[in-house]
Amino acid sequence: MFNATFSSPALDAFCGLDGLGLTVTGQRIEPGTAVLECRVLEDDQWCHRCGQAGVPRGTVTRTIVHTPLGWRPTLLPVGVRRYRCVDCCTIWRQDTSKTAAAREKLSRAAIYWAFKSVVIDRMSTSRVAENLGTAWHTVNDAVLDAGSELLINDPARLHGVRVIGVDEHVWSHTSGGSKYVTVIIDLTPIRDGTGPSRLLDMVPGRSKKVFKTWLQEQKPVFRDRIETVAMDGFTGFKTAAAKEIPQAVAVMDPFHVVALAGDALDQCRQRIQQVTRGHRGRSGDPLYGIRRTLRTGAELLTSRQCDRLNSVFAADEHATVTPPVASSSGSSRPTATPTAPPRSSNSPARSRTSPATSLPR
Repeated sequence: MFNATFSSPALDAFCGLDGLGLTVTGQRIEPGTAVLECRVLEDDQWCHRCGQAGVPRGTVTRTIVHTPLGWRPTLLPVGVRRYRCVDCCTIWRQDTSKTAAAREKLSRAAIYWAFKSVVIDRMSTSRVAENLGTAWHTVNDAVLDAGSELLINDPARLHGVRVIGVDEHVWSHTSGGSKYVTVIIDLTPIRDGTGPSRLLDMVPGRSKKVFKTWLQEQKPVFRDRIETVAMDGFTGFKTAAAKEIPQAVAVMDPFHVVALAGDALDQCRQRIQQVTRGHRGRSGDPLYGIRRTLRTGAELLTSRQCDRLNSVFAADEHATVTPPVASSSGSSRPTATPTAPPRSSNSPARSRTSPATSLPR
């Protein structure tokens, strides 16, 4: 007796083929592959040109890669019937666009499975291609197309963005020179404390023109909503932001603030090293021995490290390095300081007294 919560077993529903407009007519299970022979459910016997009934002219097989079933790559040899119109001599095939796009090797379900595996499950493209039993380029092209359709071209992904961050990233190191991309992220969840940052876009190149062009491509409602732009010390990004989103406050992100402070601290230490020792840092030199400890936050210092710092700074010749240590080590979470955007020669100066915005390190 069947339970009311169960239905009759159906291979089409279990394999997700009913949503692709297919039905299984046969199967062959091999050690490394599962093959499910299918046919198209909907007949397409009417001529696409004159509307007359066509005459069957045989069947061709289109092999499509489906989602893995039973830890095996799954292939779908789909029998597609051909028709010919006796009046206008038009020849056509059954429509399989519901199963897969034209000239596409992966079924629509397989593309969604690959996209979810790469984006959500963090699987590599090579592993996804191995599980599907197809080529790397086939999976990579399908995932990129699906990402453009589902994520990049989704107009709702820019809703609610008020704080953005922009920085360059080297994505390829070559002998002919490094290749850069400009990365734009959404820092609104960080400022509001509601979640992590979110990637908005990656644009090839690193210049004022790249960031300015990206801002111009966005809708005016998006640009008017931006309140804060976090960036590094590159003036090109600041000039582009001041031109396209003048109401936004330009700030330097804490990572670069700490990096600049650390560089200034190293330069001060190296200068005192040359004055006191007459050479670069060597093993056994007091300042050289604390070069890493100087960059450690005060709350992370051990008692031994504190004693070592105090012993080095007890000497009057090292007193010049002491103030930077207090300022850089005393604050573990520095906040970005707002800076006014550059103004033209014929515009009056404006003072900005808005509070500093706390952004991630």
